[in-house]
Amino acid sequence: MAETLARAVRKEREGVVVSDAMEKTIVVLIERRMRHPQYGKEVKRFKKFYAHDEKNEAKQGDRVLIAETRPLSKLKRWRLVKVVAHGAAQPKAEG
Repeated sequence: MAETLARAVRKEREGVVVSDAMEKTIVVLIERRMRHPQYGKEVKRFKKFYAHDEKNEAKQGDRVLIAETRPLSKLKRWRLVKVVAHGAAQPKAEG
């Protein structure tokens, strides 16, 4: 028990905050590019991740770095590492 086990490398993703309306939670949109298997054209694929933001420092429109972590709730399995760049917040649609 004296030896320490090395922790596995955690996945990291960079994306844009699309929502910061919840307390200590942000929604991050991750874009990935892939080649279409049949046609060969490069296409964009998007996925949303819920991430834990302990200090509520990320705002809508910011580019952030998130890392995989233990499950924190039903949907949250990622945590905010740092805000890479502050972006202009998108005005909310009035309706």
